[in-house]
Amino acid sequence: MIPAAAVRNRGRRARQVRDSPSGAWPPHKKNTVKFDNTRMTKYEETQEHLKARPRAWLVTGVAGFIGSHLLETLLKLDQRVIGLDNFSTGHRNNLAQVREAVTEERWRRFRFIDGDIRSLDACRQACRAADFVLHQAALGSVPRSMEDPVAAHESNVTGFLNVLVAARDAGVARFVYAGSSAVYGDRSRLLKVEPDVGRPLSPYAATKCVNELYADVFARCYGLPSIGLRYFNVFGPRQDPNGAYAAVIPRWVAAMIRGEPVFINGDGETARDFCYVGNVVQANLLAATVDAPDAVNQVYNIAVSGRTTLRELFEMIRSLLAPRYAQVRDLRPTYREFRPGDVRHSQADVGKARRLLGYQPHWRLQQGLAQAIDWYVAELAPRPSITSGVARPRAAFS
Repeated sequence: MIPAAAVRNRGRRARQVRDSPSGAWPPHKKNTVKFDNTRMTKYEETQEHLKARPRAWLVTGVAGFIGSHLLETLLKLDQRVIGLDNFSTGHRNNLAQVREAVTEERWRRFRFIDGDIRSLDACRQACRAADFVLHQAALGSVPRSMEDPVAAHESNVTGFLNVLVAARDAGVARFVYAGSSAVYGDRSRLLKVEPDVGRPLSPYAATKCVNELYADVFARCYGLPSIGLRYFNVFGPRQDPNGAYAAVIPRWVAAMIRGEPVFINGDGETARDFCYVGNVVQANLLAATVDAPDAVNQVYNIAVSGRTTLRELFEMIRSLLAPRYAQVRDLRPTYREFRPGDVRHSQADVGKARRLLGYQPHWRLQQGLAQAIDWYVAELAPRPSITSGVARPRAAFS
């Protein structure tokens, strides 16, 4: 076992090298911005501090839905970003859209590594220059894990451990990782509070429980500071609507636009705490930079503390699409059997994140849906015929 003190010393030496003018990163201007934080939210204050002192961030799963949003936000804050992805579930087009959203000068601060977290060498290469790690790479989806638990374990447990080891050896300042509300399992209490976890109901949930155990062990044994973020049903632009394991919101939006049936598993009263991706980005940056010692080596619920049934969600999406698509106006869902491994009701208590991180979820469900649907309408709209004009370039999910 490597002594914690040796790891910390190694990290200090690594950071000294990274901060030197001879480092691998292109030089960046040192900002001397002064700002009044008396009226700022904690997140606004954090963004101003980051602009004033850019750091180096590793985002695993950077070509994925959440990872690409983290990349975009960090680049717009003039940060330096290393991205690791093997495109097993992420898409090159997500990176292309980020490039379009930022300036070329900012894009040059991004370095991409085509690699797999199941490779310790790839993880070491990615962590070598990082101050902070935002670990998003994983094989998501409860049904996928039910069909292939070995693959779920290899990516979500072995891969997670590889990134942890690499982060420890590189001496990163903070390791923030994507957890899941799935860890609450069979706990019947409606409002989910961090200490009150249940038995996992799927292999995916089991992998997320193991992640939390490993992060805690590495904090105790090696002094690696970490924070786990238990995401609750994240949605937003760039979330893939295709494939057997697509999440409910993009799958339903795509089905309505395409005139396909919309299926509800169960009776429609299953409830979720849907969280727009902008709230998740906020939580990651706050978790990476929080100073209070009692806020570190913790897990937090990240959601809006709302409760929406699938039946209510269907009506919200239908009402937003109906003015644009005539076939949606009288659409009714098709009900089928409950899906094995699914939790019946899920609603987060976000009080701990508010109190210790300064987390304030800005995006509510209706606002987030409007943003997401605008994106899906643009990306999934049928291509115009040759006689109707030139088709605009669209994203491809491949």
